[in-house]
Amino acid sequence: MSWARIMAPLSGGQGDQAAVAAARLLAEPFGAELSAVYTPADVADVMPWMGEGFMGGVQTTALDSLKEAAQVGERNARAVLEGCSYAKKNFVSLQTPVWAGLSGESRLSDVVVFTDEPARGRGPLGEAFQQVLADEQRPVVIAREGLKVGGTVAVAWDGGKEASRAARLAMPLLEKASRAVILAAPKASSRAFDPARLQSYYGARGVKTELQVLSEAGDPAPALLKAAHAAGADILVAGAFGHPRLQEFIFGGTTRTLLNSDHPSLFLSH
Repeated sequence: MSWARIMAPLSGGQGDQAAVAAARLLAEPFGAELSAVYTPADVADVMPWMGEGFMGGVQTTALDSLKEAAQVGERNARAVLEGCSYAKKNFVSLQTPVWAGLSGESRLSDVVVFTDEPARGRGPLGEAFQQVLADEQRPVVIAREGLKVGGTVAVAWDGGKEASRAARLAMPLLEKASRAVILAAPKASSRAFDPARLQSYYGARGVKTELQVLSEAGDPAPALLKAAHAAGADILVAGAFGHPRLQEFIFGGTTRTLLNSDHPSLFLSH
């Protein structure tokens, strides 16, 4: 397996350089295209909030300011990509409706890369992160310091649907890893599962893995993070759990703990 297109949403702000650098780290070993997708605030989303209470002149001024900010952001994002020496790259600037464009671009990408801030619900790309991971159910990489392809990859496994999607979609990372470790905490799961089944799945595809069965009960996230750190994992593969509520995606406790951790980088699939 391989990846052919790595997507990095950009906001035109300070986090863009780190996002492009991380996308390049993922794209280069596969010879994949690095697609930088400028994702501005959508004027169409702001219009309903203005309503009839805004005078025509005030409304026009506000919209002009938003459009000007979007133009500045696009120039900034383009400049960041132009500063990246990776040859196989392209730039996409989303227009209204931005969310529809973001969905379309993510559906045609193998992996979508975010930095920590959007993954923690901060900054202009916080909603984009939730849309891509939760609504579009696209695999995402949350890039943190030490991200690399070809190092140690840990896979969190509980036999569930989300973990299964993540474990399968991360195969290109496993195939290039120098070491792969399956982490399972059966006592922390409500379902019965045999961790060796995933090891057999990978083995049938030519990927050699180690298996570590953790003894902890309760919330598995702290134990998984501790074990991933002890293994020297550069990336932790895990399923993302959560549910929508009042049009806002609420992540489950284990997923929140992983998102709020500082290391390692994460490969998540919902």
